[in-house]
This record gives sequence, C-alpha cells and structure tokens, in this order.
Amino acid sequence: MIVLGAGAGERLGAGAAKALVDVGGRPMLALAVSAAAAARSVGSIIVTAPADQLDAFRGACGDLAIPIEVITGGATRQASVHAALALVPDETELVVVHDAARPFATPVLFDAVITAVRTGAVGAVPVVPVPDTVKRVEDGRIVGTVDRSGLGLAQTPQAFRAPALRRAHDGRADGTTDDAMLLEADAEVRAVPGEPDNRKITTPEDLEWARAHVVPTRG
Repeated sequence: MIVLGAGAGERLGAGAAKALVDVGGRPMLALAVSAAAAARSVGSIIVTAPADQLDAFRGACGDLAIPIEVITGGATRQASVHAALALVPDETELVVVHDAARPFATPVLFDAVITAVRTGAVGAVPVVPVPDTVKRVEDGRIVGTVDRSGLGLAQTPQAFRAPALRRAHDGRADGTTDDAMLLEADAEVRAVPGEPDNRKITTPEDLEWARAHVVPTRG
C-alpha cells in the first residue's frame, strides 16, 4: 500500500501539510492509514511526506499492526508514486495507491479493489455515478449536454498488478494525476463500486464537511 501525503494542499488553505490537518481529533493521514491497515489484504504501507515533516508524519501514523515506512515524496503525485515504487520489493505482486486526503475510505473498499486485481484485472478503481447533469462549456457558453450514463467519478484506493504499474511509471514525468490513466488504454482496469463518503478533502468546504462527518468505525 502506498499512501500519498506529500501534497501541500494550497487550495485547502490550512497552513500545514494537508495530510496532517485535523479531522475529528485525528490527522487525515491517521484515518487513511488505519483503514488501510484494517483491510484483510494489506501487508505493509509506504507513506510519502514532505521532506521536512517526516517525523511529524511518522507520529501521525501511530502504532499499526503492520509495517509502515514514511519517505520523502516528489514534486508531483506521479513522482511520489515513483519514489514509493522504488522501495517496493521486486517480488511484490500487487500494489494499492491511496490518497491521504480521502480519510473516509473503508477497509471494505481496500479489499474490494485488491480482490478485483486478484481475480484477473490489471487494475481496479472505485467509481461512483455522476449525480448531476453535465454540460459542455466553451468560452462561457453552454454548447451541449454530455450523456452521463457511461460516466463515473474515480476515487482511491486503486489497486494494480505491481509489474504493470512499474512499467507504466518508468520513464514518465508528465505529472499524471491518476495512476489508472497510465494503464487503462492498454489493459483491463476494472471499475468497482465506490463509496459516497469517500470524498477527497481539497477545499475549505470539503474540510468543513469532513469535520462534521461521523468517522466510520474502523475494522
């Protein structure tokens, strides 16, 4: 499991690393890693962090029942994944990538994406339906309505066969914001049902929602 937490979170305006922002008395990172650790299929966790906050991230992770390592992340999401993959043992068959900014993913969701890969897919992504009508806009003018029947909103955790994810990242430096984008054109990346409460905390409004949200029971 790779948990990405190196982002500064400028849009959140919290004045600290986003992963360390308090949600219900605990850092977002603590919620994310505790859910991953509670999943039946997760054996170890690598967390990416800002270079000057490694100790703070280690403290936020707390004591887990599985091994956890905190490393310096990269300047982009893709660079952080690449740095973490360098520490994943060569014999590892499956890697899961998750955003620390999604603190409410449940252990059930981690196990669901892992199961999808173990049963034949190269990758698996949680997806929730698009709830609203989607308009195409050009220069401030609505020029069409997009059929949303085949659309979905992607979440993390995302699971992948480790060799395929390594190949997809090797030699790339384009700042890709979603690991599945690197694989979906040429391999089976399976959609699994996402969770409505697995919301990414990006803006002050998101943080307000998260702090008012009842933290799901872990385990």
